[in-house]
This record gives sequence, C-alpha cells and structure tokens, in this order.
Amino acid sequence: MSDSPARDPAGVVVEVDYRLTLVELCRASAAREDEVRAWIDEGALVPDEIVAGEWRFAASTLRRARTAARLAHDFEIDAPAVALVLGLMDEIERLKARLG
Repeated sequence: MSDSPARDPAGVVVEVDYRLTLVELCRASAAREDEVRAWIDEGALVPDEIVAGEWRFAASTLRRARTAARLAHDFEIDAPAVALVLGLMDEIERLKARLG
C-alpha cells in the first residue's frame, strides 16, 4: 500500500494507511453512531481491524460511509436498504470495470 495521501471526492486529503475509530468515522461522515453500527450489522461497512476492543476502519471506508449517510439522510432509507443500494453500486462498478 502506498504511503502517499489520497484525495477524497470532497477534496479532503486522507492518509491511505490511517485507521479511523468509530467516533472519527461518524464525525467525518456526518453519521450517527447507531447508523454506522446498523450499517456494519447489515454488512454495508466492514471494520478493517479491532484494536484494544475498538473497531478501526481503513481510510477508504470513509467514502463508503459518506455515501451511506447521504443515502440514509437524503432518501430516508433504513440500514438494510442502504446495504442493498451500496451493494448494487458495487456491482455497477464491477460491471463497468469488466467492460473496460
């Protein structure tokens, strides 16, 4: 993995190797902790590791959490629907990659 920073679509520079705590992920994505926990329960977000009993998230998870928050807030959908939409978005990206 590269040590160089990555640019998030919102223009925020995020260190690629940095791990976010649950609280940091919530703050950075404008999501409530209960929402993030529900998205984790549904498999929409996946912690990268557990350190001292706390979840840690890869910096790349921030983009997905922000998308989940936008979906949940803008369309007023619940955690299972967020997970479904994110899964469909992932599938679209995989199909686009296959097409070249």
